[in-house]
Amino acid sequence: MELERPLLPGWYRCKATLTGRHTDKVKLYLDLGTGFSESHAVPLRQKGEGDLFTASFYLSDETRAVRLDLTASGKSGGFEIQEFALRRRSAVEALLYIAKHALKMALVDPARLLRNFRNYVIYLRNPHFLYVTHPKGSDSEISYENWIAKYDYWPERDRADLQSEIALLGNKPLISVIMPVYNTPVRLLDAAIGSVTGQIYEKWELCIADDCSTDPATRERLQWWQNRDPRIKVAYRTQNGHICLASNSALELAEGPFVALLDHDDILREHALAEVALEIDRHPNAQIIYSDEDKLDKNDTRSDPNFKPDFSRELFRSQNYLNHLTVHRTANIRDVGGWRQGFEGSQDYDLNLRIYERVHAADIRHIPKILYHWRAVDGSTAASGAAKSYAFDAGKKALESHVARTGLPATVCAEAGSVFYRLKFSVPEPQPLVSVIIPTKDNVKLLRSCIQSILAKTTYENYEILIVDNRSEAQETFAFFEEIKEQPNIRLVAYDQAFNYSAINNYAVSRAHGSLLALVNNDIEVISPEWMTEMVSWAIQDDIGCVGAKLYYPNDTVQHAGVVLGIGGVANHVHLRLARGHPGYFGRAIVLNNYSAVTGACMMVKKRLFQQVGGLNETDLTVAFNDIDFCLRVLEAGFSNVWTPYAELYHLESASRGAEDNPEKIRRFRSEVKYMQERWATKLISDPYYSPNLSFGVPDFSYAE
Repeated sequence: MELERPLLPGWYRCKATLTGRHTDKVKLYLDLGTGFSESHAVPLRQKGEGDLFTASFYLSDETRAVRLDLTASGKSGGFEIQEFALRRRSAVEALLYIAKHALKMALVDPARLLRNFRNYVIYLRNPHFLYVTHPKGSDSEISYENWIAKYDYWPERDRADLQSEIALLGNKPLISVIMPVYNTPVRLLDAAIGSVTGQIYEKWELCIADDCSTDPATRERLQWWQNRDPRIKVAYRTQNGHICLASNSALELAEGPFVALLDHDDILREHALAEVALEIDRHPNAQIIYSDEDKLDKNDTRSDPNFKPDFSRELFRSQNYLNHLTVHRTANIRDVGGWRQGFEGSQDYDLNLRIYERVHAADIRHIPKILYHWRAVDGSTAASGAAKSYAFDAGKKALESHVARTGLPATVCAEAGSVFYRLKFSVPEPQPLVSVIIPTKDNVKLLRSCIQSILAKTTYENYEILIVDNRSEAQETFAFFEEIKEQPNIRLVAYDQAFNYSAINNYAVSRAHGSLLALVNNDIEVISPEWMTEMVSWAIQDDIGCVGAKLYYPNDTVQHAGVVLGIGGVANHVHLRLARGHPGYFGRAIVLNNYSAVTGACMMVKKRLFQQVGGLNETDLTVAFNDIDFCLRVLEAGFSNVWTPYAELYHLESASRGAEDNPEKIRRFRSEVKYMQERWATKLISDPYYSPNLSFGVPDFSYAE
């Protein structure tokens, strides 16, 4: 609806009373001049069991149109909007609103309030999030059970609608479900097979290989199922060959152009193959398709959902996160020789790696929906990733084979205390020169600590440090410059203009001698001596753009572990304030990842690439988001950005620049937000390295609310 007058910046309360057909999701979309998008959407919360939905949020810019969207729960009947009100709160009301939530948290979890007190100050002085439905910290406030009830009311369209959509497909490929079986308990076997026969998509075949089960009940039940449905084929092996040979026996039965993998005690969602068929229709060149998954305990209770990113090569080389449900083109499996003996336990990882080497990354498709329930029984890898050490060893062997086949200059490491892998790339000799660029203005204590930690701890040898002085005034700063000017690998560069972070770095790059650039804040201190070696090893790779480091606050909690777009309106760091050493969401805080962006507080990139994409934007992004914008332009140029946890440093978080706490800074910050949202509108709506099923309100991988 168009508004008679634009909504001015400030805190607002929205209220809608909806009667008749109940709704599960209600969102208020706001048009800031660039159209409606998820970046500017405010979810409304239902008050109790009634018809009232409300939201409180902060609006940072003028809004000229709003739209109310409702998603129905599937009950019959219509609905009516009885009341809709959007009112600006006074400053006192906004203060009371935030204080109420802080008080509530203090009563329930005072320790959490103390941990997140800084967030409340930010909300009061200068909201960094464009829309805040309620102040919250880094702890998830929605359980998986609640998420299922709210978002996983299957399906998003009802069964009849999905069947109609499938009926319209011009191409309905036969999908061959491969399932090796050995002494499976009848109850679990029935559940697995029944999950296939109950599929909405009917053009399937189930290819089972019984690996010479010693329990007669298994064979009897397979024969019963085979007689019940002609689409079920069973090969009865006369010799036990374990899972690789059994899978190959099942593959021999397959006649479809696509193969879906199913373990003998797991469950497919009833819409799983339908979603696969729709994805194939949308992307006819798809070679590998994978979905999200969760786990079932012995009581069939769902838990531990893995909401995955789209394809991330570096994450894939750290763990087989594709896992379940995985669908391959049958020809690809046959062309690489099927499953290989000697990789039992990680046979699918080995297969995925060999097929990945033959296909384009763009043809590896991700369906961000829970389509597979993984049975977490005692002793299974679902119950514990460390339950089968032979599986971990087989996975390492598979990755080592991949490295050998592709000629990567890397070794595969098994990190102590981790169930994941690390590719450790070598650095060529002679070492490429790295130009470490450190902008500064006074704050000599910070600068001294930064420089000394680099000189004392860095094991990489071939680097120069460019200290870019932006109008320092303190005598102690100049005294420090005198101290270090004789250092052969340190140069002082004067930048005698107003503070502009982008311009300062661009100016320094023009004077840098190195083929690699390390942009480093003056409030950084080195932790791991090999930080530069690690970052160089990735930055020199032909297809890698920006490389980011793992940064910690002084209290050893995470300050930077990669950047996700869209959180808070533009972008934010994920795993923020996570304890050092914590694995994070499915290990993503301790393994190599691809991310859309990494922070410029400690970033490495090739000098020629920096210049190729035009450096940092010194016109529109003088202070904030210039690193995010730069990373996105690097992605546009066809490169991948990498975050590595093996380059560890402390970051005191803008200690030398200060807070955004005066009117001029607030105006500048808002203009930079607006620029990012206009320049990167589509990117900010959907980050490929983050799941739409996760929260875009807080950067902690909590479930969407």
